[in-house]
Amino acid sequence: MAEPSIDVEAKVKAFAETFAAVKAEIGKVIVGQDAIVEGALVALFAGGHVLLEGLPGLGKTLLVKTLAGALDLEFSRIQFTPDLMPADIIGTTVLREGAGGKHHFEFQKGPVFSNVVLTDEINRATPKTQSALLEAMQEAQVTAGGTTHALPQPFFVLATQNPIELEGTYPLPEAQLDRFLVKLLVPRSNLGDLVTVLEWTTGAPSSQPARVAGREKLLDLRALTRKVPAARAVIEFAAKLVLATHPDHELATPLVKSYVRFGASPRGAQALLLCGKVLALAQGRFHLAFADLKKMAKPALRHRLILNFDGEASGVGVDKILDEVLEKVQG
Repeated sequence: MAEPSIDVEAKVKAFAETFAAVKAEIGKVIVGQDAIVEGALVALFAGGHVLLEGLPGLGKTLLVKTLAGALDLEFSRIQFTPDLMPADIIGTTVLREGAGGKHHFEFQKGPVFSNVVLTDEINRATPKTQSALLEAMQEAQVTAGGTTHALPQPFFVLATQNPIELEGTYPLPEAQLDRFLVKLLVPRSNLGDLVTVLEWTTGAPSSQPARVAGREKLLDLRALTRKVPAARAVIEFAAKLVLATHPDHELATPLVKSYVRFGASPRGAQALLLCGKVLALAQGRFHLAFADLKKMAKPALRHRLILNFDGEASGVGVDKILDEVLEKVQG
């Protein structure tokens, strides 16, 4: 592999410094969630979206607001409820009165027209409303009244869902789950972190995150991600990991054959490679390594596996299945 030029080396260094600076600013507000913060930043710099699953009160909303502040991005929050309508998200066409008493139709933008959009408890809205996000997440645009409207760039959706209190919720359809680049599981805080959280939140107001970078710089760094080279063997490893999640494939592991109904889609392999490239740049490398893919395998694939009846009943868990895939599949 050819050595990167001095210009590329400078860009890689700038990427690593910016990534670390944003992570450090978030760390001033969010305690003990390093893996979640890193995963969210990886998705943001890769140009994808995040699904966060965790109990209430673990700082999911604060994480997103802090991230938006550190990057000087416009932030909006949508609380998903059963009575939320698609127009409440994307906007609607309204009749306006203009000069001379003449009336005209005008599109009134919804909260999705923002750089960072937090969709809180996304599984509490009806499938019709959930699907309103599909076009926005995939195409970075919305269509209303037969007219297509482009969303501002960068555009980043971070959705949360509660793993408990499932009564009155609507599971996300597979097509929408597949639009999320990664799914992150937010753990409970340990004793030390919880004590720190209590000290910070019950004392004097904490400091606000400093602005590290802006929209244009973020878009430039996203473009650099796509240029990170990957050896064919590394790309083949990503493909093997995805194929090994399909129960009818020769690479399928025993747990996959027993408990998986459908494996990950090609988007899973794309997510692996993109997230791996961001990790490489964040560590100051301009090449993709096997270790990058292994680290991002569970975030990129866990929401793309559909378990069969035995898998649901056994409680074996998708992460355990992916652990076996990572152990068995060789790069």
